[in-house]
Amino acid sequence: MEINIGIDQEDRREIAAGLSRLLADSYTLYLKTHNFHWNVTGPMFNTLHTMFEGQYTELATAVDEVAERIRALGEPAPGSYAQFADLTSIKEETGTPDAQEMIRQLVEGQEAVARTARSVFPAAEKAGDEPTADLLTQRMHLHEKNAWMLRSMLG
Repeated sequence: MEINIGIDQEDRREIAAGLSRLLADSYTLYLKTHNFHWNVTGPMFNTLHTMFEGQYTELATAVDEVAERIRALGEPAPGSYAQFADLTSIKEETGTPDAQEMIRQLVEGQEAVARTARSVFPAAEKAGDEPTADLLTQRMHLHEKNAWMLRSMLG
């Protein structure tokens, strides 16, 4: 059955492509944050372990919301590591950096997700796609706040 939500197919595809990049960035940041939650050590262990858990838990919910919006627009959501690797702007961490480096990388990751969300906003706005615009606004707000909180721990 054809989709008739008041947004033409070309606009829906463009928005979904941007949301796919957002999904890949969010999932990659989720993995990195979860990794750091497991592997953080040092005097700030408890604080960071708890903070990282809150952030990856929120990201787990976010990836579902982003993927579901892509589907509502009539496009398939990427869902493999290979697809995410091709789409993400976030560098994967395969080592175990110290706590300060973990924080620094997560600041960069949070800011990257905010930038990706912001880059999709013009297409959503042009198409009158308020649900996507609302989702993007929420994501930008949260990731900018998380980046500020993490950055504050660096002094």
